[in-house]
Amino acid sequence: MLIGFCVPLFNIGAVWPMARHAGQHFGRELLRNPLILATASGLAANLMGLHIPGWLDPTVQRIGQAALALGLMAAGAGMQLGHLASGKALGAAVLALKHLALPLVALGMSRLFRLDATQTQVLLMFSAVPTASSCYVLAARMGHDGAYVAGLVTLSTLLGIASLPFALGVLARL
Repeated sequence: MLIGFCVPLFNIGAVWPMARHAGQHFGRELLRNPLILATASGLAANLMGLHIPGWLDPTVQRIGQAALALGLMAAGAGMQLGHLASGKALGAAVLALKHLALPLVALGMSRLFRLDATQTQVLLMFSAVPTASSCYVLAARMGHDGAYVAGLVTLSTLLGIASLPFALGVLARL
């Protein structure tokens, strides 16, 4: 439920500066954003008690499982390694914050709020997962440097190989 609330909220937060930078109307960009519309409508359906019929569940699950791979394929197709050179310091900072600082902050928050071991592991897991491929979709759709974002998504996916074991193996034991 929390993720269903936070995803549209964070997407709204991402759309606002991009719309402002592009000189587009913020409200219009929100109403045209498929990521926000899909998540908000799914949350609304859940809150209304609507469910997928049991006979349709296997098909929808397969589509959902394929979505991650398709998103990464789209980001990979849009990636141009030369674009990463244009903002090396920014990219390194963003990836360091995402894969090192965020798990450390999550550990600190788990201690501050005295979470139990299971809650701490879940928080650490969510803090260390790679950047969503939907970042590329949003950047490309709104006319920004999709190739640069695609490179960051790809590098973040590769860094997830190290950040997830770091968060779940090292930090979870502290």
